[in-house]
Parts: sequence; C-alpha cells; structure tokens
Amino acid sequence: MGDLFLVRHGETEWSLSGQHTSFTDLPLTGHGEAQAKSLAPLLSGRTFARVLTSPLGRAVRTAELAGLAGAVPDPDLREWDYGGYEGVTTR
Repeated sequence: MGDLFLVRHGETEWSLSGQHTSFTDLPLTGHGEAQAKSLAPLLSGRTFARVLTSPLGRAVRTAELAGLAGAVPDPDLREWDYGGYEGVTTR
C-alpha cells in the first residue's frame, strides 16, 4: 500500500486574520504562494497515482505551485459551507 499525502492550501487574507472561509474563493497571499512553493522540493521525485484538489482557486493554485501538475478538481473536496459564519472570526 502506498502513502497518502494531504496538503492544505496556502495562506489567504482570511486564514491570516482568522476569518472562517468556506465558499468564498479567496486567492493566496504572497506568503501563501511561498508556502505552496516550499512544498515542491518535498514532493518532487515522487510518483502520484492521483492528485485531487478542491475546485476553489486557492487549492488549485497551491497544487500548481507545489509542482503537482495534472491535479483534478473534485467537487466533493470543496470546503464545508459555514453559512452565517462565513467571513467572521470565532470571537
């Protein structure tokens, strides 16, 4: 049996500020892009049978920057709907 790798998307403005983010499709910050790029050396040289992402841009972009070419967006991996909590902090 092979290994399973799980990668969370890089930083967005809302993840930085602690705001709940689900369906709002925020782009990565500059730091988030650097986080994603930092994964490339760790993942290079590996063969992946399948790479899936959430269909949201932040996840797709993270996969691209991490060097995971050919990632397939899967709607079942979309973030949960936070409803009225979307965009607000826990506080």
